Order: sequence, then C-alpha cells, then structure tokens
Amino acid sequence: MITTLPNPTDTRPDTAIYERRESVVRSYARSIPRQFGRAENVWMFDSQGGRYLDFLSGCSTLNYGHNHPVLKQALLDYISADGIAHGLDLHTDAKAAFLDTFERLILAPRGLDYRAMFTGPTGTNAVEAAIKLARKVTGRELVIAFTNGFHGMTLGALACTGNAAKRSGAGVPLPHVAHEPYDGYHGDGVDTAALLERRLSDPSSGLDAPAAFLVETVQGEGGLNAASPDWLRRIADIAKRHGALMIVDDIQAGCGRAGGFFSFETMGFTPDIVTLAKSLSGMGLPFALTLFRPELDQWSPGEHNGTFRGNNHAFVTATAALRHFWSDDGFEQHVLQGSRLLKARLETIARSHGLSVRGRGMMHGIDAGSGEVASAVTAACFTRGLIIETSGARDEVVKILAPLVIDEAQLMAGLDIVEASFSEVLTAAYGVAAE
Repeated sequence: MITTLPNPTDTRPDTAIYERRESVVRSYARSIPRQFGRAENVWMFDSQGGRYLDFLSGCSTLNYGHNHPVLKQALLDYISADGIAHGLDLHTDAKAAFLDTFERLILAPRGLDYRAMFTGPTGTNAVEAAIKLARKVTGRELVIAFTNGFHGMTLGALACTGNAAKRSGAGVPLPHVAHEPYDGYHGDGVDTAALLERRLSDPSSGLDAPAAFLVETVQGEGGLNAASPDWLRRIADIAKRHGALMIVDDIQAGCGRAGGFFSFETMGFTPDIVTLAKSLSGMGLPFALTLFRPELDQWSPGEHNGTFRGNNHAFVTATAALRHFWSDDGFEQHVLQGSRLLKARLETIARSHGLSVRGRGMMHGIDAGSGEVASAVTAACFTRGLIIETSGARDEVVKILAPLVIDEAQLMAGLDIVEASFSEVLTAAYGVAAE
C-alpha cells in the first residue's frame, strides 16, 4: 500500500513577505505551509522540490487538472495572435466561439434553452445577478436559502450563506433571506420539503412570499450534503406553485464534478436560473456565468454589469475545454468510473472506523466526527504528500476534490494516504486500530 509520496525534508518557505504585507485573512496557506511554483495535471510542486498530489483542485476550480496541454496551447495561440484580452461586453471572436460551442455541446443536447449573462469574474457575482434578477422579475424580496448552504462572500450571496463565521464578517444585517432546512437536516425521519410547503401555505407562518429558492444539489462547503432527486423535484415544484424562481447554484458541483455537466441533469427538474463559475474556464481563469430562461431576461441595458465580464482569455480556454472534454460521452464515463471507485474506497475506510461517507460524484468525503479529527487527518495527509482540505459546519468532513482527469492509479495512491492518515489519527486519539 502506498502511504507516502516522495518529498524532501519538511523545509518551510520564508514567509516574511506574507507576514509583512498579506492580510491575516488568508486561510489555505495556514494548513498548507509551502510556496508553490509549478503545477501539472494532478500534481503541485513546491519551491523546495516537493511534489504533492492535489485533492483540493482549487475547490473544484481545476476539474481538468493543472495546465492541461490542450487548454494551455489554445491560450498561447490566442495570445500570440494578439487576441482581445479584455472586451467589457463587446462582441468578440472569443465570446462568439464560446457561446456557439456552449449552445452546441451543452445546452442543445440537454434540451435547455437559457440566456447567458456574463457577470463579474467570480461565483459570488453570478449569485448576486441571479437573486437580483429573481427579485426584479417577481417583484418580491425574500429569497429562501437552505441550512449549510454556501453561495459567496458579497452581501447578497452572503445573506444566503448559512455559516455563522462567514456571515459575521459582513458587519451589517443580512436581511431578506429565510434559511430553511435542507434535505436530511433534521434526520431521515423528517420531511423538510413538507415542512417548507406547510410554512409557505400558512398565512400565519411569518414567511413572506419568496422571489426565489436558492439551492445546491450537493453542498460543497456545507459538508458534502447531497439532496435526493425526490427532494429536489419537490422543492422545484413548491417554488413553481408559490410563484418563486428555482435557482441552482452549480458553481462547485457543476462542470462534471457531481455527474453530468450540470449537477441537476438526472434529478428530474429544470431550474429557472443556474449559476456557474470555478471550472467553467477550464484552467483556473476567472469566469462566471448566470443562465436563465429567455422570458426572464428582463434587464435594461447596463442595469447589471461589471468591468471584467469580458475575460476573453477565459472564453478561449472554456471553449477548448468544452470541445476537448464534452464533444462525446467519454469524459463523463471516465468521471462516472472514478466516482464509483472513490465512493467504494471511502466507504471501506469509513466503515473500518465507524464513520460515514457524504457526497455525490467526484465530490465525496468522510465525516470524521469533529473538526479536530478532520484537521488532524488532513495535516497527516499533507505530511505524506497529499493536499486535501475539510468542509462542513464544524469542518468535520475530510473532503475529496481530486481533478476529474485523475487516473485510477493516482486516485488509489491518494486514497491510500487518506486511509493511512485516518488510521494514524484515530489510533493516536483512541488507542485502537481500524477493524
């Protein structure tokens, strides 16, 4: 069993410049104390020559791995030809190519008819546009979000986010959002969709008529809670019957991460609005998109805009990614096989320690029971050459976000490290080895 990847002695980088000039708000660098200079495919390399298997993937921003050669070459060719880099919302060759390819390879085969709105460059910008549009179209203010949801750090998206630590940074009230229980929040015996329907149907519940429901099919930052298809269909039906729009935040779960290009493809409903970002550009370039039914396109020109809504370099790499990975079902089948291997292996590891597995597709993890244990496991993984992080309300879930292009041998090598690290941490904590 492979439990450690070859790395040099634990030599930490000189962090003086970061301590002197970078805000203490930084977080990932605290648990991953290296300075990185190069990355390729599923690997990251630090300035001391260490090699690390990446099971973080930029929080699902690098689904196609680091510096994929096809995407890299497309960008190099475009830059060499003096292609437009920044174009606001002007018509450009790069934007036209992306829209044509997205329509042909993604929307049309799935029977989807969405208008595309290029927002500011990050996921929170896409969410802000989605909830702003829902309020504009419906004339209502309230957005129904769900417990453990995460939607971004700007004020509108943050109001829809459940995490208290994130919300506390706002410094102002975060109104006009109701946080209702997600699927399974009260345990298997409580039907949270029925509870929501009852609240909305009761004129004395105190719940105003909503403009929209905002939901993740799999809650990435909230602990890899995966909603059932039945629950999602019922939530979509409740939204429709009460005159609200159904928004799916597919920023982390989309672009193949939870299965299919969109995470809702096999769920039996079609959202009114969808938000995308993270792996949309394919190469880590900032790119966010809000999709919505054509009849909802009720903006006035310039009513919602942003300086960097025309990142043509991201259009180029996104188009290359769509053409390379989504022209047929080969990539989807590869991801499906990887998902099966990942789930089965994690269930074996979890079962040996009396723990449980969460998630769907290639976004699975193990509930370690506490943030302390999960953090110890990820630290042990790092010493063995694996970059991995936690999620959940108390950071209690060890979260696997391996690049979707990973091969079986690389995936199993990383999971060997996860298994060894769980055994090390739990044996030290409780004095018993795995069963």
